[in-house]
Amino acid sequence: MPHVADDIVTLLIRELEGFGRELDLFPDDATVWSVVPGVTNSAGNLALHVAGNLQHYVGAVLGGTAYVRDRPHEFACRDGSRESLKAELDAAARVVRDVMSRLPEATYDRAYPDSPIPGMDVATRRFLLHLCSHAAMHLGQVGYLRRVLTGRDESAGPASVRALV
Repeated sequence: MPHVADDIVTLLIRELEGFGRELDLFPDDATVWSVVPGVTNSAGNLALHVAGNLQHYVGAVLGGTAYVRDRPHEFACRDGSRESLKAELDAAARVVRDVMSRLPEATYDRAYPDSPIPGMDVATRRFLLHLCSHAAMHLGQVGYLRRVLTGRDESAGPASVRALV
């Protein structure tokens, strides 16, 4: 696996595992689906969104998996267990590890094959880095939302530098 791919996998897995730790800090399954005024997406919605995003963009598009994304469901869902959410995050982690380990090095410099914006060409490497920051952004949202909903400032250690070594 090219060096950049190894780095991307490390970051994406760190973010996905961070989501799992955040979900574990919620007091119950129902609170995972709660929001506060001014916030439209629950932690559950964000977990589904990131898992679906990676299973689609890495798995289906780059890896040719049979995954069919239901993006509207990611945001419309209003219930489910933390375990089921963690299973989706784990599935995304497996896809990231599997697909990234077998992509030819030349893939990273080619245009991403299914640009989310028609007519916009972006190198696959850059799009994958975007997916890392996208996952990290939503992980941060989940952490703040959990703290607001629970009143607890406990850290899930979401962006640990230790995960990088």
